Amino acid sequence: MLIKDVHIDNQKQLQDVRITAGKFSEIGTNLTAKQSEQVIDGQQKLLLPPFIDSHIHLDATLTAGQPEWNETGTLFDGIRIWSERKKNLSIADVKQRAKKTIMKQVKYGIQFVRSHVDITDPNLIALQALLELKAELKDFVELQLVAFPQEGILSFPHGKELLKQALKEGADVVGGIPHYEFNQFYGTDSLKYLIGLAEKYNVLVDVHCDEIDDPASRNLEILATLAYETGLKTKVTASHTTAMGSYNDAYTYKLFRLLKMSAINFVSNPLVNIHLGGRFDTYPKRRGLTRIKELSAAGINVSFGEDDVQDPWNPLGNGNMLDPVQMGVYAGQLMGYRQLQDAYKYVTYNAAKTLQVSDDYGIEVGKAGNCILLNGTDFYQVLNQHAEVLYNIHQGKILAKTTPASSQLFFD
Repeated sequence: MLIKDVHIDNQKQLQDVRITAGKFSEIGTNLTAKQSEQVIDGQQKLLLPPFIDSHIHLDATLTAGQPEWNETGTLFDGIRIWSERKKNLSIADVKQRAKKTIMKQVKYGIQFVRSHVDITDPNLIALQALLELKAELKDFVELQLVAFPQEGILSFPHGKELLKQALKEGADVVGGIPHYEFNQFYGTDSLKYLIGLAEKYNVLVDVHCDEIDDPASRNLEILATLAYETGLKTKVTASHTTAMGSYNDAYTYKLFRLLKMSAINFVSNPLVNIHLGGRFDTYPKRRGLTRIKELSAAGINVSFGEDDVQDPWNPLGNGNMLDPVQMGVYAGQLMGYRQLQDAYKYVTYNAAKTLQVSDDYGIEVGKAGNCILLNGTDFYQVLNQHAEVLYNIHQGKILAKTTPASSQLFFD
């Protein structure tokens, strides 16, 4: 495959890209098509590595309103409603809903997905379903599964055993939710337990950490200390960390030293965080976000996830990563021109670091021939227009193609 006349990663220069045997084999100008080679006219559009959703809940996707709508918009009511819905899970149910959402994600240029899977279910039905789906879609989408104890590790019956069993059955990442445990001591002990499992089973870590507006929620410092002392470092991710938006600046200054030493990743979910956050405030009302701009400025890796797609925590969502990017730059006050141009990195290169797939990610000779062609000349234009993903290409094969809509105006 030869892709002609594209701007790679916002570069002003136009280049051609060749993919051979599933790998980028040549990048240059005025490359000549070989006999029988498929040629795509890039039309001077933007070519990026594929989008990555570094945080979603595919087990719960497309369940909004089942058995009731979350009218309060709180995290806690979402958990309560999901606890009822998951009593009726079946493998067929989970696979059908998850695959439908993944197909939307592919349409919008995603090829890598990290999904949290609730394992506070004695039968681990959702995990079994998504393990099956992961195997079925492996030639098109890389799906990482997080064993996520939605109702706690120590605060849920047999929570420790279920978490361990999920890793034995094939979960790629171990998760936690320390701020939802019964007390701060359980929260600390849950982090120590899951880090121990990560070391034992050689898996990554991704913790729902301090997803609450409480400035006294300090599980992040414990997670970062454990990541630093065990040497797991970049294998550890702290998701949400919305309490950081309520920390005082003096404490945060001290905390950032530890965060940089620990080298852990952060995932912010701007759509859902802005929706769930500040629900117990009158005014002033908090944004419910972590300190995206400050973490980024400190050189700490931050990526974005969509988090929830039409489920008890978010009645909206359609799998398009431009949505969390747009919310993230608005709510995070990342609206400088250079910041907007670079905002794609939150759902590409930064997310690749989070998922630990950087070694074979990016448009470089020798790396996997994965890329997306967007209907704009640079990311500022793409984001501003919510431009289409014209082609989603995986290892030199087209996964999805979109023809832009044509509009006509009938007035002088």
